[in-house]
Amino acid sequence: MIAARYYNNKDVRLEELPVPKIGPGEILVRTRSSGICGTDVMEWYRLKKGPRILGHEIAGDIIESLSPKYKAGQRVFVSHHVPCGQCKYCQAGDQTACATLHQGNYDPGGYSEFIRVPALNVQHGVYVLPDQVSYDEGSMIEPLACGVRGVRLINVRSGETVLILGAGVSGLLNIQLAKLKGARVVVTDINEYRLNKAREFGADVVLNAAQELDLTAEKVIVCTGAFSALEQAFRCVDKKGVILLFAIPNRDIPLPIPDFWRKELTVTSSYGAAPDDLAESLDLITRKKVNVQAAITHKFPLARIQEAFNTVVEAKGSLKVVLDC
Repeated sequence: MIAARYYNNKDVRLEELPVPKIGPGEILVRTRSSGICGTDVMEWYRLKKGPRILGHEIAGDIIESLSPKYKAGQRVFVSHHVPCGQCKYCQAGDQTACATLHQGNYDPGGYSEFIRVPALNVQHGVYVLPDQVSYDEGSMIEPLACGVRGVRLINVRSGETVLILGAGVSGLLNIQLAKLKGARVVVTDINEYRLNKAREFGADVVLNAAQELDLTAEKVIVCTGAFSALEQAFRCVDKKGVILLFAIPNRDIPLPIPDFWRKELTVTSSYGAAPDDLAESLDLITRKKVNVQAAITHKFPLARIQEAFNTVVEAKGSLKVVLDC
């Protein structure tokens, strides 16, 4: 089979690998759609873990099953991260802090024609796609679920103003999720293409981030790694407000301590998604409550993965880039 190994953003190499052999409780999935995550092009994060076969946003077909739960021919989304369900974090509902979740993955990775899904992932991380959900939409279940978790963690409520900094894929998904909660949504970016997309996805107010912002918001969701966005977040968050670091910069951030203390602010983060978030994400996509298809702007065959990575890195006229494997 063909797989793509990541060395850096400009060096993603195709190679031939044997199709993985599955064991008891495992399934073999033919990858159909595989999304490129924004974290996959963060070199400061990826280089220290490479070279490796990346890809964790996939949908495909079960080709072979040694699990009583699933059978060949089923169309599925497969989560690469699953919690153990037994540790203190899982028992407290904080599954994304589970050590097992951080260790899990499929073999070899989503940028390949086939993946072996370990038994634990089969048990807790496989979701059958309804007929009305396409493979491409299935590959968006995990990105949307991350937004579902973030919006839940900061308790976005009806009538609140939510400021979303960054109108990339995560920003556009968070717009829709915040609107579903009844919030007023303000979005900023420096890219006019993405600002126009924010309007299309339902933002109430769209502003260029280069201008001085004269507003306050109860909740601020940072969907860009730009350091200037963090500074804007602290300037615009209301008293008793919450700043969610949905995306992160590649360096430590200083806290404006007097304002942080006097305004009683909360700064929190959101990493990944738990099984309940994934199930909710699939439900939202199935019921067409969130439009994930419109966020997919480019598709490339696996053989052109380097071109796909270039498109993501340039980030000019693209949002979500999906590989057809």
